[in-house]
Formats: sequence, structure tokens, C-alpha cells
Amino acid sequence: MRPGKEPKRRSRSSSPIRDRTRVPSKLEQTLSGSRPSVSVLDRELATNDDAITLFETNSVPNPRSFPYSVKQQCWDKADKVKGRDPDRWRRDALGNIVFRKLVGCPGCLCHDYDHILPYSKGGQSTLENCQVLQATVNRSKGNRTELSRAELIQKSSYCRVSGRDMDLLELSAYGNVRRGQDSGGCRIQ
Repeated sequence: MRPGKEPKRRSRSSSPIRDRTRVPSKLEQTLSGSRPSVSVLDRELATNDDAITLFETNSVPNPRSFPYSVKQQCWDKADKVKGRDPDRWRRDALGNIVFRKLVGCPGCLCHDYDHILPYSKGGQSTLENCQVLQATVNRSKGNRTELSRAELIQKSSYCRVSGRDMDLLELSAYGNVRRGQDSGGCRIQ
């Protein structure tokens, strides 16, 4: 330390645990129902009724995105890829092969969960209105309903994927390769 210089002193923390005289926020005042001079540590806990009304969220009856359970069922109703694990590989509504781990990206194996009747035109986020669709096709489809199947197929990102390519993708994403039950070969019984 240099002569003539005083050491720097640390300022006191403004933590509510150390500073019991701080002024609580409006939220804390609402929860505690107390006057501002009372600290967070001194107030009583809010009752369950207060917490429910304070933190109640407006549940939207028709969310724009599909709930997780609907996505699971939508994946299950998509066509299986012969010789591949159906939990990892499926065909979309146009016959394109898609990989489960690749969601929302622009590649040829990527997929989205698509509203058949677009949400903007009153489509519900239900299983009946859900389909697995290659992401590039879904993006080009937008909210249009007048596109034919042939037009959508033209918008598909075509890529030829060999069995070895699929094995490598599975290995990198899951750490192993699983075959479907219909993959052929010998079975030990």
C-alpha cells in the first residue's frame, strides 16, 4: 500500500438479510399488508388465498403452440420409417423423413408441428389439427390452405439419407443406434 492512501472500504450490502431497515417493494407491501418501515424478514407470510389471487395466470383455452402431450401424440400418428426406431424417425405428411431431435431448424431432416387449419384462421391446437411436417415446407406453407399436396411436395427439401447417415445422426444425438422391430435380420428367441 502506498503511503498517504487509505485502504478502500467495502460498502455495506443492500441485501434484505443484512439491511433490515430497507423499504419493501410494492409487491412485498401487497403481500404483507404492512407499512413500508417493516422489512421482508419481519413480515408474515402471505396466506394461500392471497398468493393464488396474486399469482393467478389467465389460462388461454386455445394456445398458439401445441401442448407437449399433443406433440407426442402427433409424432405417434405420423408414418413410421421401416427399419428405424419410431421414437426417433418418422415420415411427415408428404413422405419426407424427419428426425425427432431436429425441431424447427431449416434442414431436410428437421420438422415442425403444423396446424393443418392455420391458427390465424381459427385452427385449434388439438391432435386432429396437428401434423408433423418438414420445417422448410411448413415455413413456405405459412397460413395458406389453398396449396395442393403437389405444390407442398415441390417445396420439400429433398435429401437422400443412407442408413449409415441415419446411424451417425442417432449416434451423435442419442449415443446409440436403435433399430425398429421390423428391421429384418436374425432374431434370437
